[in-house]
Amino acid sequence: MIYICVSKFWNMIEQLSFEDLKNKFNTNKNFKLGTYIVGGVIALVVVYFAYRQFIWGPANEKSNDGWWVALNYITKDSTDQAISVLVPFVKNNDGKTGGEIGQYLLATQYMKKGKYTAALEQLKSVDLEDTYISTLSIGLQGDCYNQMKKYNDALELYLEAADREDNEFTSPMFLFKAGLVCEELNKKADAAAHYQRIKDDYPNYASTKTIDRYIARCATK
Repeated sequence: MIYICVSKFWNMIEQLSFEDLKNKFNTNKNFKLGTYIVGGVIALVVVYFAYRQFIWGPANEKSNDGWWVALNYITKDSTDQAISVLVPFVKNNDGKTGGEIGQYLLATQYMKKGKYTAALEQLKSVDLEDTYISTLSIGLQGDCYNQMKKYNDALELYLEAADREDNEFTSPMFLFKAGLVCEELNKKADAAAHYQRIKDDYPNYASTKTIDRYIARCATK
């Protein structure tokens, strides 16, 4: 189910031209949130299996059941049902690995409903010693502030997320978002610097984003 939902979303993206994609991202709230949340769910599933194999012990196994049920609702776009499962689950599993992941998921669902303050409250409390979920939680805080048009706060969090744990996934993703926010703030030189860093340090990501177009856009505005 997760694979089908994610595949449909990215297949739709691949059929759009660069200008269509930019316009859709800027004007369609659901599309923009989809790009935020689908990436987070993909990472979450990957991290789930890594944790299950290498880190989680028997004491934490029971805390996984609730968020896995909620994730099933999320893949069906049943936001209210996911929230109804996650709210008591998070409360009852505070401090456990499953409870922290539940907070992350709950925040994504609040974001889908436009409840950014509630989402921020959950994201700020996520406490996991890992590379991806903790980093994504910081980045999603940036997304919340971005949606609230608090661009300076968003920029600070995107850069924190980009530099927290250097890797080929989260680092260029949040540098790219930092660049977009800099453009909103009319900081063209800063935006170009972030895009150039992606081009220099993360060439695979740069090629998928046709990063030269963004660099050129900052130079011509």
